[in-house]
Amino acid sequence: MLRTLIIGLGRAGAGLHLAVLRRLRAGWEWDAVFDPAPVIAVDPRAHGASLGKDVLVTASIAEAAARLDPARTVVHVCTPPAVRLDLLRELAGLGFREIIVEKPITTDRAALAEILNLADAEELRLAVVAPWLASALTARLVELVANGGLGALRSVEIMQSKPRMGRSLANDGHPTAFDVEPPHSLGVCLRLAGAARLVDARLSDMTIGSTVIPNMGSAELVLRHEAATSRIVSDLASPVRERRIELDFAGGHVIGHYPGSADDHYAQLHVAAEGGPASRDVFPDDALTAYMRDTYLGFQQGKDFRDELAIGCQVAELIAEAKDLCLTGTEAASVG
Repeated sequence: MLRTLIIGLGRAGAGLHLAVLRRLRAGWEWDAVFDPAPVIAVDPRAHGASLGKDVLVTASIAEAAARLDPARTVVHVCTPPAVRLDLLRELAGLGFREIIVEKPITTDRAALAEILNLADAEELRLAVVAPWLASALTARLVELVANGGLGALRSVEIMQSKPRMGRSLANDGHPTAFDVEPPHSLGVCLRLAGAARLVDARLSDMTIGSTVIPNMGSAELVLRHEAATSRIVSDLASPVRERRIELDFAGGHVIGHYPGSADDHYAQLHVAAEGGPASRDVFPDDALTAYMRDTYLGFQQGKDFRDELAIGCQVAELIAEAKDLCLTGTEAASVG
């Protein structure tokens, strides 16, 4: 059975990872996966805080490691993406090998290369959080592309809107709007249409009254795949929340809506084939829970997660190229 160590008790660590783990650990069918001992957490800001009998908050990773067997512990890295490398080095030095890393894995190419070198040298099994790739909606979209019933896929359009003013003002460690929502959708574009190169990118500031938060307003990426194009638009100053994906095929059009918040895990799918009746389906889609379930089972069964890490690295590379283009005016080698 596996123990759990969560590093960082912010929105991702406490609000998402811990909440999902509690749901999974409560199910009897998971008794053979999760050790019933408390989850260990590390966050100096929360040291001494009470998060319930099922969580023990420690002051340091070293203290946490003394309470755990690293060989049978899954680590959740929920710290800001800009400070991952040193943390992963410390974890590796203490013997931890099975690590879930919040998206994006990092925010620059140099750190990404060092993380990959570290993973190879220390035989780390890194799983980059990618709930949209475990989503029931994504699975249905992949099947629509694969079965060819609507013809060839021509384009993918994704709109990710949500009001994120408070967290942006608090400077939560995400340097640009590219680093917040696009890591979710980029992975889906790569899964649906294959490898891609960056064609264009745009970035804007967030303005709240007289306060301007650089590069945290909206982000746009345009990608070219072998036989299709993708466009992602993320607006973090929107008054409404929406996660919409549209697929245009040679013989039809598809609109999907991912769940908009953590309190209503239902997705919607509209399919309109040329010359045929349109259909609409609403179905459960608790993607983060599905992702955590599959990842823990993968760790228990010895999965190496190389394919998932490859997608996470492609996402990080494309975001780095987009930032280079927007922030420095430098076109990366793959921009055309």
